[in-house]
Amino acid sequence: MSAKVTKAVIAAAGFGTRFLPQTKAMPKEMLPLVDKPIIQYIVEQLVEAGIKDIIIVGSSNKRSIEDHFDIPNEDLLVNLRAGGPKKQPYIDEIEAIAGLANFVYVRQKGPYGTATPLLNVAHLIGDEPFIYSFADDLFLAEPNAFKQMIALHEELGGGILPCVKLAQDVDYERYGVVGGKEVRDGVIKMDKIIEKPGAKAAPSNLGSVGGYLLTPETFEYLQAGVDALSGDTEFYLSDSVLEPMLRDGKDFYGCEIKNSRRYDTGNKLDYIKTVIDFALEREDLKDDLLEHLRQKLS
Repeated sequence: MSAKVTKAVIAAAGFGTRFLPQTKAMPKEMLPLVDKPIIQYIVEQLVEAGIKDIIIVGSSNKRSIEDHFDIPNEDLLVNLRAGGPKKQPYIDEIEAIAGLANFVYVRQKGPYGTATPLLNVAHLIGDEPFIYSFADDLFLAEPNAFKQMIALHEELGGGILPCVKLAQDVDYERYGVVGGKEVRDGVIKMDKIIEKPGAKAAPSNLGSVGGYLLTPETFEYLQAGVDALSGDTEFYLSDSVLEPMLRDGKDFYGCEIKNSRRYDTGNKLDYIKTVIDFALEREDLKDDLLEHLRQKLS
C-alpha cells in the first residue's frame, strides 16, 4: 500500500516577465485575486486535501512569499488592534495563514526547466508520494483537484496527471496530451504523453495541466536526466522524466478533474478574467461590479 500523500512542492522561481513592470518587485505568485494572492489559493486547496508539509521553491526575489505565510509583524497587529473589534476578523485571518501548514523554502539552483525544482527538494521528500504544483494554474472543483488526484492514487497507485478535456483544435497546440488505455470515463492509464501534438495527431482529448502527483522513484529518473544534460540544455519534467518512466512501464494515469473550472493566471488577459470571476463570487462586490460592467458595455 502506498504511503499517504502529505507533502507538496510548489514551483515559484520564475520571474513573471509577462507581468513586468509589476513583477519587478512583486512575485507573480503574489498577484491578488481580489484580496488574496494566487499562491494562497493553491496552499489552501493543498491543506484541504490533507497536505501537511509544503515546500516552496523560489528565488532571491520571492521573499514576500515567505513573509506572507509567516506570522504577522507586530507593527501591523498594533495598527489593527487600534481599530477596535471591527478589525479583529483581519487579525484572525492573517494569523491563521501562518498555521495552514509546515512551510519550507528552498532557493532554486540548476538548469532552467520544470524538473529543476524537484531536483532541489529530493532530500526533503524521502520515500513518499507527493504533489508537484505551479502557483499560476488554479482549479476550482468539488472536491478540489488535489483531493481528486489523491483519491485516484489511493485507488490505482502510480503517478497522476490532472487533465482537462480539450474542446477546440487550438487547445491541442497548447498542452501535452496523454495517451493510453481508458480505465473509465475521464481516466487513462498512460503509455505516452505528447507535447502539443495538434488535433489530428493527439492520442486522446485529455490535456495535462496544473501539476502532478508523483511517486518517489521519480527522483531516480531526475538524477539520470540531469546527468545526461549537456551545455545549456533546459531540463523539463515531461521530456527528461515522465517519458523515460513511461517507457520503463511505470504506472501513470491521466485524470480529468471533474466538476471543475480551470484558471490560468500566467498571462494578463486570463489573469484579468480570473479576477473578475472571483469578484463576481463575492457577495460584497458582485452587485456593484455587475452594474459597472453593464455601464461599460452599454
